[in-house]
Amino acid sequence: MIGTADAGSIRPAERDVNMTDALSRMLSTRDVVLADGATGTALFNMGLDGRTPPELWNASHPDRIAVLYRSAIEAGSDLFLTNSFSANASRLRLHDASHRVAELNRLAAEIGRDEADRSGRSVVVAGSIGPIGEIMAPVGGLTHARAVEMFHEQAEGLRDGGADILWVETLSSVEELRAAAEAARLTGMAWCGSLSFDTAGRTIMGATPPQLSAAVERLPNPPVAYGANCGVGVSDLLRTIAGFVASGNERPIIAKGNAGVPHLQDGHIHYDGTPDLMADYACLARDMGVRVIGGCCGTMPEHLRAMREALETRPKGPRPSLDQITARLGAFSSAGGGDGLTIGLRH
Repeated sequence: MIGTADAGSIRPAERDVNMTDALSRMLSTRDVVLADGATGTALFNMGLDGRTPPELWNASHPDRIAVLYRSAIEAGSDLFLTNSFSANASRLRLHDASHRVAELNRLAAEIGRDEADRSGRSVVVAGSIGPIGEIMAPVGGLTHARAVEMFHEQAEGLRDGGADILWVETLSSVEELRAAAEAARLTGMAWCGSLSFDTAGRTIMGATPPQLSAAVERLPNPPVAYGANCGVGVSDLLRTIAGFVASGNERPIIAKGNAGVPHLQDGHIHYDGTPDLMADYACLARDMGVRVIGGCCGTMPEHLRAMREALETRPKGPRPSLDQITARLGAFSSAGGGDGLTIGLRH
């Protein structure tokens, strides 16, 4: 059951770097923390077009960003991500906005800080940081130093806006994760990190769940929690989680799966995952030992409400097998899990 212990809104004075971070405090009082759902899907359904970076709305449509955050809080989320996923110098340069990194990240966090503080309960504002959009050396041209510099610039804006913790997600390489970790250290903030694994149970740069589990423990400043987000669907994501569990790493695990697959309906993007499916996924993740559970693409407030209710009303069960996961959530999309975990495809 999700804990209900509450210490009131997390005020700026509590975010001293010498104190325990807000997420660790929350994890100490409850078994599971419910994170938020989709950012992009929700903003597209609010009218964002495919040519405009979502982060520009932090300045031009702050009211809509506030609605995004508020909808997650009202649906029961204990933690939500800021609208800053692609607000780094490399990605913003494509829109002649690289000079706005500090501004857009600060605004994303300020809007979130205000919504969290007005909620009347403890809600963690997680400063979202996505991949830079370039391939790390030696395969590509992005050096470690340059990656740290861009992540650091973004992290400082999020810190200055009032984010409680940095949330690095959808990365594809351990090398890029190391750069993000160094940026978090330079900013003086706790952080979380997750990679996105594909149909073969690996990231597009070849990283496996056991490699991520081992890598985070070698960092001088390990994340508060680590895990997987996005990818293909909730069945595949939970197979990735099984790889983390099998590694023996006891650090809190994050799971943020997509709500099915996307399709266009009446000019809007919709995902075919139902609230019932996401409720089942949330409980299976909890039973696997996941501590931070949320949704990624396509996960809307109705999904979050169903997940919250299920986590609070369904008793915790034994750790599910891979067969039990596919029986509840559907077949895996490939036979291999990238971690030694395999299962025959079901049609």
